[in-house]
Amino acid sequence: MQRMREIIEYRPMLTSLVRSELRARYKGSVLGFLWTFVNPLLQLAVYSLVFKVILRSNIRDYPVFLFIGLLAWNMFTGALQSSCGVIVNKASLVKKIYFPREILPASMAGTALVNYVLSLAILIPILLITGFWPTWSWLFAPVAIVAIFFMALGLSLIFSAINVYMRDTEHILNIVLMLWFYGTPVVYSINSVPHFLSALFKVDPIAAAILVLQEIFYYREIPHWKMLIYCVVSGVCILWIGWAIFYKLSRRFAEEV
Repeated sequence: MQRMREIIEYRPMLTSLVRSELRARYKGSVLGFLWTFVNPLLQLAVYSLVFKVILRSNIRDYPVFLFIGLLAWNMFTGALQSSCGVIVNKASLVKKIYFPREILPASMAGTALVNYVLSLAILIPILLITGFWPTWSWLFAPVAIVAIFFMALGLSLIFSAINVYMRDTEHILNIVLMLWFYGTPVVYSINSVPHFLSALFKVDPIAAAILVLQEIFYYREIPHWKMLIYCVVSGVCILWIGWAIFYKLSRRFAEEV
């Protein structure tokens, strides 16, 4: 509890780091902050071309279906990839100033969350234009989004801590995420895979959370309460485990970086 209070006391530092990361990410580029919207739209165009036009996916309104899962996946992977090397990259800060080290990966995860929220400025108009009008199910979307954020933050804490001791972690993580992406129903529907695989998807917390978002925005149905609770509980557990591992490994950060 004392550690948690300490982290809360350093909330201004967390907010400042998120702002700095957002500014630094697009500093000097021609489009600047617009890349927040351009990147997911380019991904949407490429995947739609490959899976809808070339591979002839039979999912109705495929770009809408794809974009719902893609934005959530980008938030998840964006948090992990940016936070993995953050302790090493901020070595001078870690060595000279005392602050809860959790702030560093949390700032990367927070930046990914902000980017996701901003990307909703694209998703929501697309939903409205294509006839996917709001329903009561939309009220459950924040629950799924927070669950994904908790999962991302928990894993960010783990990988950022491990990377201090094993610098190959970033490369391994990128490979894992690439394989994980195609093992998650983002570019294809869960209905198109064998039953035993669909059962596995529902066990994978991030896949389950993306399925919930598809249920909410694409199928416009209230998600099953068991699936929703599973996502939230999984998110909280992953966050707690991630924090415990990070806290244990953080004691020697100053010497290792």
